[in-house]
Amino acid sequence: MTLLVPARESVGVQPPAASDVSPRPRLVARLSAEALGTLIVVVAGLGVPLFTIPQSNPLPAALAAGLALTAAMLAVGYVSGGHFNPAITVGNVIAGRTRLADAAAYIGAQLVGAALGAVALFGVLRTIPTINDSQGAFATVAAGFGEHSVIQVPMAGVLLVEVLGTALLVAVFLATTASRNPARAAAPFAVGLTTAMLLQLGQALGNVPFNPARATASAIFSGPDALGQLWLFWVAPVVGAAIAGLVFRGFAQSTLHTAQTADAAGASPTDADVDDADLDDSDLNSDLDDADFGDGELTDGVDGGQKVGAGHRGNAKVAGATVSPGSTVAQDDEARSFFDTKGGK
Repeated sequence: MTLLVPARESVGVQPPAASDVSPRPRLVARLSAEALGTLIVVVAGLGVPLFTIPQSNPLPAALAAGLALTAAMLAVGYVSGGHFNPAITVGNVIAGRTRLADAAAYIGAQLVGAALGAVALFGVLRTIPTINDSQGAFATVAAGFGEHSVIQVPMAGVLLVEVLGTALLVAVFLATTASRNPARAAAPFAVGLTTAMLLQLGQALGNVPFNPARATASAIFSGPDALGQLWLFWVAPVVGAAIAGLVFRGFAQSTLHTAQTADAAGASPTDADVDDADLDDSDLNSDLDDADFGDGELTDGVDGGQKVGAGHRGNAKVAGATVSPGSTVAQDDEARSFFDTKGGK
C-alpha cells in the first residue's frame, strides 16, 4: 500500500478556503459606492440642521451625521472601503493604501455624490412655502470663518481646528481599519462616533465639517461668500490628512522593522515553537488572519490584486517562514543532518 507523504513546504499549511478568495469589485462599482455613501453623509449632515426644529428634533445634528456615516460604511463600505471623504482618501494615499489614480477617481465620485445631495436638499427647500429665501437658509449650514462663523472665529482658529480635527479623524480611520487590528469590524462605529464628536465642536465654531466634499455641498447654494471661503475647507483637511498618513506610515514601518529585528535576534515569540518543530496554528492565525472589512482593509488598500499572504490567511508567509534562508527551521534541519551523519558513522 502506497502512502502519500506531503512535501516539507506544505506541512502545517492549510489550503485557502473558498470564502477567503473573493474578486475585488470593479472601479465603477467602487466609485458608485463612494458617490452613494457621500450622498447619504451630505443629506443627513446638512439636512438635519437645515430642517431642525428644536422642539421636535431631539437628535443632535452632529450625532445624526455620525450615525449616517456609520450606516453608509456598513452598507457599502465593503465595496469601496468606505471613505466618503476626500481627506480620508488623501490619508490612504499617503499611508500607502491607495494608488494616486484611484484616489483621484474616488474624490471625483465623492464630489458627485455631495453635489447630488445638495441639489436634493435645495429642491426640498424650494417646495416649502414658508421659506422665502432658500439661499439664505442654505447659508446657515455652510462652513465659514470670521463674520460667517457663529462666534466669529478668525481664519487662523478655524484653520487650526480643521487641521487638528481632520488629522484625528483620518488617524482613527487608518488605525481601526488596519488589517492587524483585531477590532477592525467595529471601524464604522469608531469612525462615526469620532465624526459626531468633531462635528459637535465644529458647529460651534462655524459649521466646520472636516470633510471637503460636505463643505463643497454646503457652499454650492449658499452664495459667493461661502464659495470664497471654500478654499480653507479644502487646504486644511488635506494638511491634516497628510499629517495623519505620514504618522501612520512611519508607525507601520517602525513596527515592521522592530519585528524583523526581533526575528533576526532570535527573540521572536514563535521561535521557541519552531525549535520544538511545532507551529502553533492559533498563534499564526491570530497574527496573519485576513478577515478584513471591505476589500482588504476597509479601504481599497491593495490596488493590483492580492499581495502574497494577504488574501490567503497568511499561508504564503508560513511557507516562507519554513524555507527562508537562515530561519530556525533551516538551522534545525542542518543540525539534524549533522547528528544523523555522526550517528551513521
